Amino acid sequence: MLKVENLHAFYGKSHVLHGVHFDVQPGEIVALLGRNGSGRSTTAKAIMGMVDCTGQVEWKGQQALGRKPYEIAHLGIGYVPENRDIFPKLTVHQNLMLGQKRANQQGRWSFDDMYAMFPRLKERQHTEAGVLSGGEQQMLTLCRTLMGDPDLIIIDEPTEGLAPKIVELVAGYLKKLKERGISVLLIEQKLTIAMAISDRALVMGHGSIVFQGTPDALRADAYTRKEWLEV
Repeated sequence: MLKVENLHAFYGKSHVLHGVHFDVQPGEIVALLGRNGSGRSTTAKAIMGMVDCTGQVEWKGQQALGRKPYEIAHLGIGYVPENRDIFPKLTVHQNLMLGQKRANQQGRWSFDDMYAMFPRLKERQHTEAGVLSGGEQQMLTLCRTLMGDPDLIIIDEPTEGLAPKIVELVAGYLKKLKERGISVLLIEQKLTIAMAISDRALVMGHGSIVFQGTPDALRADAYTRKEWLEV
């Protein structure tokens, strides 16, 4: 579904990604792990056309590199950024409406689906998004992305700053996305969450992929965990 090869990314003269390579298969959850500054978020932004980069980013056999972010989104890739990027003066329902790529066209997800998934959003659907808690804003951002009916969601640090109960809730719903045929590229620091729900794990260090394998293989690789992860 997604194939990344020899990806290099730059912020001005700073060379941040160095030949990153991996793939994501249909209906798969892939965890992208690593310390802060390892290049995980830059990888997501590179896939979404938000930073200067070279290499190959293929989406369902098409070259995505060089396209505008909105064009990549319309191809079927959803992006949930770490800073959430809600529209604070709009209501919860209005934020969800903005996630739809085409008005009046039903995808796999409806408003009812979103409110069934997160009943708290239904309770606050007429509330301005800016007054929501951090956990509620994370729910809203995920649901707004789903309203665009993506086949792949790239989600950056979804559990950052959330209470343990909300972390478990978000992890559970990421697994439900897989059940509905949506692939997930999960950028995460919490090793226990990522290992519990992912099919494969990637570890980044200094802008490169230093490990690819199953969660069990990563659990057995003490060197990788000690050298490249915050555990």
